[in-house]
Amino acid sequence: MVLGVAGLSVGLALGGVVLLVALGWTLQRTVDEEAFRTADAVARLAGEDALPDPLPVAGGQLRVQVVDSAGRIRAASIDADRLVPMVRPDQLSGTGRQRTVVPGQRLGWEGPVRVVAVPARSAGEPVTVLVGRSTVDVRHATQAARTVLLVAFPLLVGLLAVVAWRVVGATLRPVEALRSGAAEITGRDAAGRLPVPASQDEIHRLAVTLNDMLDRLAAARARQRSFLADAAHELRSPLTNMRTELEVAQRLGDRTDWPAVAADLLTDTERLGRLVDDLLLLARLDEQPAQQADHLRAAEPVELGALLTEVAARWPDPVAAGPAVSPEVTVVGAGPAVASEVTVVAAAGPAWTVGVPDELRRVLGNLVDNAVRHARTRVVLAVEPAADGAYHLVTVTDDGPGIPVADRERVFRRFARLDEGRARDAGGAGLGLAIVRELVRRGGGTIALDDAHPGLTVRLHLPVLPDPD
Repeated sequence: MVLGVAGLSVGLALGGVVLLVALGWTLQRTVDEEAFRTADAVARLAGEDALPDPLPVAGGQLRVQVVDSAGRIRAASIDADRLVPMVRPDQLSGTGRQRTVVPGQRLGWEGPVRVVAVPARSAGEPVTVLVGRSTVDVRHATQAARTVLLVAFPLLVGLLAVVAWRVVGATLRPVEALRSGAAEITGRDAAGRLPVPASQDEIHRLAVTLNDMLDRLAAARARQRSFLADAAHELRSPLTNMRTELEVAQRLGDRTDWPAVAADLLTDTERLGRLVDDLLLLARLDEQPAQQADHLRAAEPVELGALLTEVAARWPDPVAAGPAVSPEVTVVGAGPAVASEVTVVAAAGPAWTVGVPDELRRVLGNLVDNAVRHARTRVVLAVEPAADGAYHLVTVTDDGPGIPVADRERVFRRFARLDEGRARDAGGAGLGLAIVRELVRRGGGTIALDDAHPGLTVRLHLPVLPDPD
């Protein structure tokens, strides 16, 4: 605020100086115009050889002389000197209109006197009309304006400083309230809200925006804490199993079945490794904006029918393909509780999409793994060419218990598992569908769950790529 008042003071001072200069120039120009009008009128009389003596001049602020080339005064106003011209002959050029300033003592006036000279002719001889005008009134007017400015300037600056102090204080009071609220929230390291001023101005909108940001940060912090707690719980489970296995084996000593212990530890280690890999993948996907350029560079054409067959081949004991009109690859896979037949129904022609092959394999592998784990007898993978020319439809269908409509959005959350899934799941951590959704969204597709009557159908829409051949 001090800088603002100082800048305003400098601006007012410069404005006052400009005002005084403009006032002085305007008054001086008025004096010159009045003197030239009188000189022109006398010059016309001289040109008509009708110079009266004394010269008729209205008012007491003007004095007029008509001087010939020798410096003799041919005519003068009643109060002008008839012996000594107002301007010496050597100061006159003889041609053109002139103006000059002479001391007032030469004319019996106080202060400087403005004298103008206008050439004329009288009786065929060149003469010069001199008109003197006192500038005392100009000086008095300028001094009066300067005095008024010198007195009013400090008062005006002081008044503006008080007004600025009050206005700036009232304006910054909501900002200080926001600062205090932010300091209080930071000090107690907890969620909170900033005070919102009643005025509908920029400060109000700033407070609303900051509160929205705080809400998002609080929600993100809550999600992070929940994620960390779930991750710690899931990591603790295999570690606890491994420790229990080792402690029991240590107590049994020579009676320990070390091959069985090794097999159990290997299983827990593999589960722990998969969980760590899933967590690392989710952490990388959370940085998708920063990694989008790398993702685009890694994308390439992928034929979905071949990819489905490749993914299904991970399950053992393949069976012969189906009819040529609807080629099928039937694979028998063993889940943790049931044996499921995995059938691939490819499209009649190639179905090309664009994406990162490893990510698409991860998506389909997770979906098939979930389907096999919960299916009663069969899992069907199918791809249908795009009907609208924009997206291919890939479906993964099982004849298991399905998922209630109310829970179909929740299963895509991280570490989200239904109670029935927790009872039957062998080692799953509830990250598979979360990873699938992130990878599909990253590749420009969509995923949804639907009823299969009985069972569940996962509908996967992937962008179409024209046949690269």
